[in-house]
Amino acid sequence: MRFVVTGEWSRNRLLQTIVVLYVVYVFGLWLTNFGLYFNKMGLSYVSVVEYYLGAEERFLQPRSYQGLLEVSHFHFFAMGMLLLVLTHLMLFVPLKNSTKAWLIVLPFVSAFLEEGASWLIRFAHPGFAYLKIASFLLMQGSLLALMTISLWSVFSANSRNYKSGENP
Repeated sequence: MRFVVTGEWSRNRLLQTIVVLYVVYVFGLWLTNFGLYFNKMGLSYVSVVEYYLGAEERFLQPRSYQGLLEVSHFHFFAMGMLLLVLTHLMLFVPLKNSTKAWLIVLPFVSAFLEEGASWLIRFAHPGFAYLKIASFLLMQGSLLALMTISLWSVFSANSRNYKSGENP
């Protein structure tokens, strides 16, 4: 952290390398997340509802309580850790504090809504499929924004990205 606070961020190649490699790794996660989502369902209401509620004509079983619980258990931990690291980097980019706040809150909210929508579709009402689609797209978009801004911050010419208490 001291590298970012003291302004050494732009001169510490090892720290920059770590951030760039982390973002490359997260980009792989981002791509496979698309693959997993579209392997199971699409962006249509019907495909999402069929995935969670089943479809007799296609021999699809509804998602079970146990299955949703296992997925949620893993996702809450893994997404929490991923978002902790990615959003933490936003503290050190040269943006207005209000923009940083949106970049921090939006990914957490969209991840929570995406996970919660699965339960709501299965056990409350199929209409929550629209929430699932919207939160998936918002989550993927916010992850892309975090990755892009992190890389921009590493490669920008700013000698000091962190401004304590200031709105750049």
